[in-house]
Amino acid sequence: MIELRPVGFIIGILTAVLGLAMLVPAAVDFAYGHPHASAFLEASLITGTAGALLALASQDSRRGAISLRQSFVLTAAVWAVLPAFGALPFMIGSPGLAFVDAYFEAMSGLTTTGTTAIEEIDPLPPGVNLWRGILQWLGGLGIIIVAMIFLPVMKVGGMQFFRSEGFDTLGKVLPRAREISSGLIRVYFALTALCAVVYVALGMGTFDAIMHALTTMSTGGFSNYDASFAHFSGPLEYASSFFMLLAAMPFIRFLQVMGGSVRPLWRDPQVRAFLRWHGYAIGAIVAYRMFRHEADFWPTLREVTFNVVSTFTGTGYASEDITQWGHMAFVILILVGLIGGCTASTGCSVKVFRYLILIEAIKTQIKRLHAPHRMLSLRYDGRPVEGDVVNSVVAFFSFFILTFGLLIVALSLTGLETKTAITAAWTAIANVGPAWGPEITANGSVARFPEPAKWLMSLGMYVGRLELLSVFVLLLPRFWRD
Repeated sequence: MIELRPVGFIIGILTAVLGLAMLVPAAVDFAYGHPHASAFLEASLITGTAGALLALASQDSRRGAISLRQSFVLTAAVWAVLPAFGALPFMIGSPGLAFVDAYFEAMSGLTTTGTTAIEEIDPLPPGVNLWRGILQWLGGLGIIIVAMIFLPVMKVGGMQFFRSEGFDTLGKVLPRAREISSGLIRVYFALTALCAVVYVALGMGTFDAIMHALTTMSTGGFSNYDASFAHFSGPLEYASSFFMLLAAMPFIRFLQVMGGSVRPLWRDPQVRAFLRWHGYAIGAIVAYRMFRHEADFWPTLREVTFNVVSTFTGTGYASEDITQWGHMAFVILILVGLIGGCTASTGCSVKVFRYLILIEAIKTQIKRLHAPHRMLSLRYDGRPVEGDVVNSVVAFFSFFILTFGLLIVALSLTGLETKTAITAAWTAIANVGPAWGPEITANGSVARFPEPAKWLMSLGMYVGRLELLSVFVLLLPRFWRD
C-alpha cells in the first residue's frame, strides 16, 4: 500500500494555512462593522484545528521526499479536501448555503472556474465576497505550482516535455518545490498588486480593485456584483483584458523577465500562438457584428476584446449578454473556451501547448503519407518531441472529449434543458465560468439546478482542473498495489 502520511502532512499544513487565510475576511467584516466576522472566526478555528491535528498525526514522515504515486494522491486530495473546509464560511454565516451549494462555490473558487451557486451577490457581506476572491487567488497559485512541479513528474497530458526545461523533480519533489514555488509566488504577488493599483488608478474603489485583482490574476472571474464586469466600462475593460492575458501566459517566463531576459517570453511558441489566436477570434467576431450593423466600431471592439479574452483565458467575467451577438460569435466563444491558456499559467481548459503538439503531429503524419520513406521527426520550439509525449497528448484529448460527452449526458439526465446541460458541462470541464440556459439565473448562478447537477458540475470542475488523467489513474486497482 502507498504510505499516506507524507500526503497527510502536506494536506494538514495547507488546511491550516487555509484556516489562517479566513482571518483576512474576518478582519474586513469586523472593520465594516458586519456581524459575519464571527462566522469566519468559527470557520477559521475549525479549519485550523483540523489541519494542525492532521499535520501532527503525520509529522513523523515530514522529512521524506514524496514518491510519484504519492504525488498523484496529494494532487487529487488537496483539491477534494480544501473545498470542504473553504465551504464552511458560506454555511455558518451569510449566505447560509446548504453543503452542496457551499462545496460547489468553494470548488468553483479553488479550481478558478467562477460559476456561482449564490443567487444574489450584491447583498453579500464584504468579507464573503473577499473570501470568494481569496479562494480563487489561492487556487490560481496552486494550479501554477502543480503545473510546474507535479504534472511534469506525472507525465500527464504531455507535461513531461517540460521536465527538460530544468524542472526535473522526480524523486525530489519537495526540495525542488520550495525553490520553484518561491519565485512563482513573487511573480504572482507582484502582478496581482500591479493589477489592483491599475484598477484603482482607472477609477475602481479600493475594495473592488482588490477583489477583482484577485480574480483577474487567478483567471477565476468571481465578482462582488451580480452584473459582473458590466458594473464597470471603458478603460477598465482594456486593463482587465491585459492582465487576464498575462495571467494565462507561462509564469516561468515572467521569472525570466524579472531576471532581465525578455526574449524567452516572446519566443515561446505557446505565447505567440495564444496571442495570435486571440487576434483571429476578436477580428472574426468584430467583423461579424459590424457586418450585422449592430454597433459602432470602437465600442464593439472594446466589448468583443474583453469578452473574448475573458472566455479564452477561462476568467469568465461578462460585460454584456454574448448570446445576443449571433450564432457565429457564440460558437467562436465556445471554441476558444475549449482552448484555454498556456501551460504553467492560471488559464483553464485544454491548454495551447497540447493543441500545438496535436497540430504538429497531424502535419507530420500527413507528410509521412506523401513521403513514407522519409525520416520525419515532430519538433516543438526547435526540440524533438518524444513519442510518449504525443501519446500522452492524444490520450488527454480522448479523455477530455469522452468526459465532456458523458458529463453532458449525465447533466441532461438530472432534468436540465439541452442547452443548459451542454454549456454547464463546457464551463465545468474547461473551468471557464459562464453557462447559459433557462435554469441559469440573471447573474449566471446555478442556484436553481437540482442537487445531482451541482455535484456533477463539482466533479467536472475537479477533474478538469487537475488535467483528468491525474484523477482517473487513481481509479485503477493496480495503482494502489505495491
